[in-house]
Amino acid sequence: QVQLVESGGGLVQAGGSLRLSCAASGHVFSIYAMGWFRQAPGKEREFVAVNRWRGGSLYYADSVKGRFTISTDNAKHTVNLQMNSLKPDDTAVYYCAADLRNWGTGTGESDNDYWGQGTQVTVSS
Repeated sequence: QVQLVESGGGLVQAGGSLRLSCAASGHVFSIYAMGWFRQAPGKEREFVAVNRWRGGSLYYADSVKGRFTISTDNAKHTVNLQMNSLKPDDTAVYYCAADLRNWGTGTGESDNDYWGQGTQVTVSS
């Protein structure tokens, strides 16, 4: 079992920045990758970014490349998402996810085994 707790969401104006964090607890040494997904109102949940701890590979959705940066504090079992140059289209509930099976890249929902409760990010125009 792995528990994921997100923090750092909020309201920001377009062009601003936010930093999300996700702390993992439980069987953390079973985690191969941690990442972020988001779900906007009326839309399906979509991939944002993933950091594969074993191997160091990073993947980003095209819509956030150059603006978002994912990083990991392995000692604290925490993954962060630095979001810069935010746009109203980035408004969504952001979910942290953990992959314990290592069957894929972590960019698909089915690649992940555990999810956080979500944190709201709202970008005003």
